[in-house]
Order: sequence, then C-alpha cells, then structure tokens
Amino acid sequence: MATQPPYVDPNNPNPFSQASSRLPEDTVFYSIYPDTSLSQDSLQSLHLQILNSISPFTSSFIWQHQPFTLTISFQPFPHLHGHLRFGDNLNDEWFTVFLLFQISLSFPSLSIHVHDSDGEFLLIESAYHLPRWLNPENSQNRAFIRRGKFHIIPKRSLPNPTLTESLNFLIENEQITLAPDSLQSVIQSRIAGYPEKAKLNTHTVRVRVPMSVARVLKHAPSLISLAVEGFYDRDIDSMKHAAKMERFLKGGKDEDEMVTMAVKMSRAMYAQLMQQKFQAPKCYPMPNKADMEAELGMKIACGFEMMYQEKRKEGEEGKGSGWKKYKESLEKTGYFKGLIPGSKEYKRLVENAEEYYKNSSLFSKTSEMMNAPVRQIDEILSLPYSADDFKNHDIPPSDDDSWLYSGEDELNTALEDRQKEMELYELKRKQKKKSKEQPDAGPSSNSKDEDFDLSDLVKTMQGFIHKMSSYEGAEVPEDRDPKEVELDVERFIKDVESVIKYRGGEDVAVDLDDEESSSDMDFDDSEDGSDISDHNEDGEDSFMHSYSDAMNGELKSTTLKKSFIHGNELSIKNEGTSNATEDIDEEFTPVDVDVNLVKNLLDSFSSQQGLPGPTSNLLGLMGLQLPKDDSKGK
Repeated sequence: MATQPPYVDPNNPNPFSQASSRLPEDTVFYSIYPDTSLSQDSLQSLHLQILNSISPFTSSFIWQHQPFTLTISFQPFPHLHGHLRFGDNLNDEWFTVFLLFQISLSFPSLSIHVHDSDGEFLLIESAYHLPRWLNPENSQNRAFIRRGKFHIIPKRSLPNPTLTESLNFLIENEQITLAPDSLQSVIQSRIAGYPEKAKLNTHTVRVRVPMSVARVLKHAPSLISLAVEGFYDRDIDSMKHAAKMERFLKGGKDEDEMVTMAVKMSRAMYAQLMQQKFQAPKCYPMPNKADMEAELGMKIACGFEMMYQEKRKEGEEGKGSGWKKYKESLEKTGYFKGLIPGSKEYKRLVENAEEYYKNSSLFSKTSEMMNAPVRQIDEILSLPYSADDFKNHDIPPSDDDSWLYSGEDELNTALEDRQKEMELYELKRKQKKKSKEQPDAGPSSNSKDEDFDLSDLVKTMQGFIHKMSSYEGAEVPEDRDPKEVELDVERFIKDVESVIKYRGGEDVAVDLDDEESSSDMDFDDSEDGSDISDHNEDGEDSFMHSYSDAMNGELKSTTLKKSFIHGNELSIKNEGTSNATEDIDEEFTPVDVDVNLVKNLLDSFSSQQGLPGPTSNLLGLMGLQLPKDDSKGK
C-alpha cells in the first residue's frame, strides 16, 4: 500500500484547491449569493433558472476557451459560483459582466461579486470616480452587483467587513451602498452594446479541411475554440501528434476527401491562426499553390489532432492541470526532500504520489473532464455520414478582415479616451482644491499680474500654517473619520504649559548636571499646584528673557542678523536717512516676520528662472500664482 503523501492542510485533503492560491492568469471569477439560505433543491432550481434566463444571449456565442458555467457550492454558505478563462479575448470578460448584470436584473434577490486575476477590475476600470478612501488594501468584500446597479459598502459603516457582514448590510441598505452616477456610467459604458457587440466580435471564414474535421465542426461548432487553443499553445510533444494525424487523417492524404465549409470563430481566434506561421505535416494534403483557405484549414485540422491526442492522454493518466497543481503542493511541503529530479529516490517518490493520486476523487474528476471533448469527437465521428452533406451548398464568402490591420487606430482611440478621462479628473480635482483654498487665497489668485498684492501672500501663508493638520498631512478629507486618532488637546496643552511654567521658576543659571539630577518626584511638593501658580507669570517672563539674551549672545558674533530685515528698516530707507540705522540700538529693532517671509519667497521664486521649483509648487497648492519676473535683463 502506498504511503500517503503529505498535504498542505491535513484537514482539507484537496490538493487542487490548496495549490490554487495563485490565481490563473486571464481568468474572471464570479459568485452569486441569494438573500436567504436555500436548500439543495432550491439552489438547483435557481441554478437552472439562471442558465435558462441567459441562454438567448449565449446559445450562439463562440467563447475563446470555455463557456459561462455555474457550480453549486455550500461553503461557506449556499451559493453559485464559476470562473471563465478569457485568455487573449477581453471581449469574453466584459460579456460575462454583461451576463451578471442581466442576472441581477432578472433575479432581484441576488447579490453578485466578480473579480479577475488582477483583482477588483470593475473598481480599476472606474478608478477616476472612486471615493478617496477606497484603495486595493480595503476593497475586499465591498464591491457587488445588485438589481442591475453597482454597489460599494461604505468604510464608515463597515471598516473591515466579512463577506457575511457585507451581504447583510447590502440587503438592508441598498440606497446607502449605491455607487455614484459617474461610476455607474463608466461600467455601463463598458458593457453597452451587448449582446450585439459580442456577435460583432465573431468572424466567419471559408476553410478547406478534411472530411472528419468538417463533420466535427458541423455537429459541434463550439469545439473550434479547443482546436485553435491546441494549435496556438502547441509544444514539441503535441506537434508530434500533428506529424502523424492518426485521428483526423486515418486514410492518409490520398484517400481522405477535403471539403470547403464556413467556420465561425471569434476575432481573437482568427488573429491567432493568421499571425502564426506553421509548416504543414508531410502527411497532410496541401495544394501546390498558395491557398489561404487550405492553409487556415490545415492549421485548424492540426489543432484538432493535437488537442484530441493531448486530452485523451491526460484523460487516461488523469493528470493535466490537476496533477501539476498537486505536484506543486507536494514540492512546497518538502515531500521530495530536495532530491534531484530524475534520481532513483525522486522517481520512487513520484511513483508513490502518482499511485495515491490515481486513487483520489480528484483523479476521477480530472479524467472525466479531460475525456469529455474526446468522447464527443468519437461519438460524432461514429455517426453515419455522406460526402454529399458538404457538397452543392452555397458557402458564404469570408468576412472582411481589415479590422486585423487597423488595431493601432482603435488602440489610439482608446488611449485618447483614457487620457481625456484622466485630464478631466485632474481638472476637477484642482478646481475642488482651489475652491477650498479660495477664502485664504484672497482676490490675488484670480487677479492680473499688475494687481498682485503681496499682503495676500502673507495672509495665505498664515492661513496655511494655522490650518488643522493630521498625521497624514495638512489637508483633511471631508469623509475622514475624526475618531481614527483620539487626542485630548486641552489636557495635552495644560500638561505642556505646566512643564514649561514649572521649569521657568527654577534658576536658569543652574548647572547642567543639577538639572539632570532633578527627580520626577519634585512635582509632589504641592498636590493642588498652589506652589507652582505663585510664580507662574514671573517664572515665564524670567525664562523667556534669559533664553532670548542667551540666543542673542550666541548670534551676535555671526552674520545671521544681517540676513533679516528689521521692523523700522523699510521706513528709514523710505525717509532717505542714510545714517539713522547707526543711531538706533539693534535690540529695539525687532525682525519683521512678514516682510522677511515675502522677501525670501520672492528671492526663491526669482532663482527658479521661470522653471518649476519648491516656491511655485508650494504657492500653487495654496491657490496662488506669482507674476513672472520680467525685470531681469532690463
């Protein structure tokens, strides 16, 4: 008996689900949640009703890789879910979104969540219209489709919502969760035109194929997606099957009859066939001269052969993607003990894992899934047929494929639309910020250069400094929760003042060692604080004078004082008194803070020489624009 290989989680022995933590690329995932818990029979009935409601849209649609499907699940609670790989055909993903919106309209008591390999792609698509608080870190369990509308669970209501909490809140508060109209219009514009748009994305082309391939396409036209996928994703091993063509050219190239037929596929499939160069196998009958219909038919036939043989092999071995994920989970848990692949011990462990895998339920499910198209093809080819079924029929001409070479124009149009959306967003953001700063900016923000008033510059800077700020910056969003950071401001101010005033009463000339040796217990001399209050005012004045004298003494020997403009310096210059400054004691000429602020800002702005810089950026954020300095060079 084989030893059971280790699992990542012994309580959940499903290697496929454990190894699927890394989501497949180019895949859209969707879940449908009923408002009430349903029994298995009720859930199965809902399942059939939903599929029937969308069948008019999907019956004739050619999917790139796999069709829209739903699966019943009872974990964590009864619901329906599914996933769809769209590959290179993004049209499949948006058609899926359209179907989900249609389901939400037909069944109002359902909430639907959809995402893809990139995450919440509906939020990404409408990024310029999202609330400012919403970001990838807090978007989990917030975005839903309900009653044909897009909904977002507010952060204020549920800071960190679970799936159950979000669904319950959504049911009870549909109006609160309804996304803004601008966001709704962005999503609706992406799915506008469906299902007609999905039909326009198909391409019909005439091809020349073996009779066996024609029979399969006649009875199961949707299998063209698997044939194109088999051709496009071919490797060396699968190309060996195409070299023999054992299934679709049994009689050889001289005996198997070739027929012309029209094949419908998606535009992405047609592009994949056209853009790939492929040499026909020696056993394949190709015309002597270049024939596009024969070349496309050869690629389709080889794709069918490679797909059929690979699916049959994977079905017999029961491996495929399930076995690959299972093997990856064993490697992560250290099952192979770091052994070199190909070594004797490594092969023994692989055989042991394969034996256990073949006895698991996952093997039978994988085998059945892989064998499904193989059985379908075998059943079709076993049916009686006549060559006359493909003769004397009016075959429509191939569709115009000029779209294949005009993709650059479509891409440029899409980029221009996104650029306009971004510019509009930036314009609205700047206008909103300017309107907020308008009371502080004064009339100078909209005046002409000659009407610019420097006093407005001082007012704006003072307003900016006195604004309330948070740990995230000076700008406080409107929807910010004030309870995020709690601080008793009054008590904080009192504590700081008490420390400053108490220190002011001490001897400022005390030695540094004495100050450091003072104990926190010094505050216990008076429980009611009466001893401290007796010398509050005198102590504060003494401290400030002593501090000012000490600082002036340190700066007196430097040139720093010459870099400031004093209070009466401007008036003296205006009066024309040249030596008056020598008769005035510098101690009685305080620095004019406002004048120095304006002077330093203007000097910095002038040094930018019209280029972007810190001064223009700072004033621009505050809604001010200084006039150009045209005096230079004159």
